[in-house]
Amino acid sequence: MRNSTSFIAVTSVNLALFALFMLHGRYSRGNEAALLKPCADLVKRLRLTDLCLFTEARYTRNPAMADSHAPFQDHPVALEHFPSGSLVTPPRFRPEAP
Repeated sequence: MRNSTSFIAVTSVNLALFALFMLHGRYSRGNEAALLKPCADLVKRLRLTDLCLFTEARYTRNPAMADSHAPFQDHPVALEHFPSGSLVTPPRFRPEAP
């Protein structure tokens, strides 16, 4: 078997699996909505904030709620202490607090 034939076969199988996953997600959305409704009500009642992305630094936990100077709290040209700081970019638009 040629390398190109095995590549086409693997790619075709992966594309078919991807299509099946997409179809499964589309058709199981209605079933999961009933399970998520109590959780959504709890979040609304407790007024919880966004999901915590990382646990290391306070400015990477929830980028929407971070100070703009928090990454440089030790020194303005300090190197990043945490690996997650290099993965999270600053928010593009930050609305001012009321």
